[in-house]
Amino acid sequence: MYDYAWVHVVYTIPLALILSVVLAPLLTRLDVYKICFLTTVAFSYTLPWDSYLVRNRIWTYPSEAVFGPSLFSVPAEELFFFVVQTYITTCLHILLNKPVLTAVHLRNEAVRGKFEPQKRLGQLFFIACFVVPLLLPTNNHEGTYIKLIVVWVAPIYFMLWTFAYQLVLSLPLSKTLLPITIPTLFLWIVDTLALQRGTWSIESGTKLGIHIWPHLEVEEALFFLVTNCMIVLGSCAFDNALAILDAFPSIFPTVPGAPPPFLMLKSLFTSTSRYDQERLDGLQNALTVLAKKSRSFYLASGVFNGRLRIDLILLYGFCRVADDLIDDAASVTEARTWIAHFTAFLNTMYSEKKDNASLEKALAPFPPKAQSILRYLPVDKLPSKPLYALLDGFRMDLQFSEEKSSGQPPVQTEQDLEHYATCVAATIGELCLSLVYAHDPDKHISLTTDKREECTEAGVRMGRVLQYINIVRDVTTDAETGRCYIPSEWLVKKKQNAPKVEQEEEILACRKRILATAFQGYTENRDAIEELPRYARGGIRVAVESYMEIGRVLRQRIHKGQPLDFAGGGKQGRASVPKLRRVWVGWRTMAGRRGSC
Repeated sequence: MYDYAWVHVVYTIPLALILSVVLAPLLTRLDVYKICFLTTVAFSYTLPWDSYLVRNRIWTYPSEAVFGPSLFSVPAEELFFFVVQTYITTCLHILLNKPVLTAVHLRNEAVRGKFEPQKRLGQLFFIACFVVPLLLPTNNHEGTYIKLIVVWVAPIYFMLWTFAYQLVLSLPLSKTLLPITIPTLFLWIVDTLALQRGTWSIESGTKLGIHIWPHLEVEEALFFLVTNCMIVLGSCAFDNALAILDAFPSIFPTVPGAPPPFLMLKSLFTSTSRYDQERLDGLQNALTVLAKKSRSFYLASGVFNGRLRIDLILLYGFCRVADDLIDDAASVTEARTWIAHFTAFLNTMYSEKKDNASLEKALAPFPPKAQSILRYLPVDKLPSKPLYALLDGFRMDLQFSEEKSSGQPPVQTEQDLEHYATCVAATIGELCLSLVYAHDPDKHISLTTDKREECTEAGVRMGRVLQYINIVRDVTTDAETGRCYIPSEWLVKKKQNAPKVEQEEEILACRKRILATAFQGYTENRDAIEELPRYARGGIRVAVESYMEIGRVLRQRIHKGQPLDFAGGGKQGRASVPKLRRVWVGWRTMAGRRGSC
């Protein structure tokens, strides 16, 4: 009795619930919009076709296997299958593609090479899939079901391929094949069990009689494969539309938090020749830098979305370009020259008289990849003062090279340490929050000016906290480059040329002291994150907690008496957090669970 309902209770609903639990902390407003949109389209497109199959007895259900309620002769259980299959496959696609910044997979085909041949071949193939079955003789009733499947999916495949071919051809295969393969294999097993039990059946006169394995008809295998492909293609087309809207403010100056379908269609019909390829290249270069230089912030970036994510990546790219060019300079003189170049660049970007000529002149000293990132720094949403303060932090770093002649280390007191951390990290906290507020889709219900200022001040303090963690972690590697951010007034024994063991004990005590200060600041300021706009709150949490996890690793090593300068894999170097632990921290944080103080 009611076998079809039990199929859902035993198989599809538990899988949907598992995916819901895993994905729920990561879901954004746009993800929910996508799920609802694709489910509605899939239901609407499948219902007439499935109704035709049932009415013509190509596909039948024993009366005792279903409850009885139906819509256009399609049982309620089958209607639910339309929804739950789309939900499962879409959720899996969303989950696997969270780290992907879709915009970097766009390309201006007039500049970066064309996908036109592949696009046209795909379109011709889907046209043939629609036309050829219609031209075949109609006396072969055994092929009726498979013919109807192919004719039904071909038009939607044609449309989705036209809209999403760039993503399908450029995304890593794991991002498209896995969300197709996993649900397909699962549903093949479910279908095999259902066909074996007689929960539903294909009429013998309309099928080919070929089996993939015992009890799995080739038509059913094809059905679940092509429908899951269709769902993933639809999800890719949805992502492609959002990426176009987000990547090109010159084409789409404003984008609502949940873009209406007509605007998304407009973006999909935008010619690729209008894409700003230089902007896409700059974004790709900034993302590459982020992935290589900061695994914690790279993880956090996947939680943000839309133009906020893009601008945060461009901001981080600017910071890393500056850090690398100045730090890697062959001499202090060269490093100061780079600081002068960055100062001139900022002067130009914030000048009311800025034009293309002055911008090109300011960018001329920088390497091409650096230019591609700097050019798109979103200065219209960023205050200038923190960016100039960042350069002051680099100037402090240069003083270490001049210490031998002056005898005055740049970090002598705890106040010097705080000032340095403010310049190189607290400024980043302020800049990030400036972007958060600039992109807030709910500005009309957002925080008051006073509350924003309170949150920004807390963000500044949290930035210092994260820099303290960084300093504690990098004491050894910094020393190799002649830098010591531990206040010199703390290092009494080092000044007195005490034995090395005693000096190491003193340095360890200093690291503990800075680490304790960091965790105290974290405890005092972390609640301010809950006052941020909801759409960015989770991403900021992940960024903070991912970095604080490094502090927890350091604290654990101190407690166990282990060396602090070993990576998670056992190689000598900076303490780090293993990848799986970082992912767990990110998920736990998004689920609303904070780490220990």
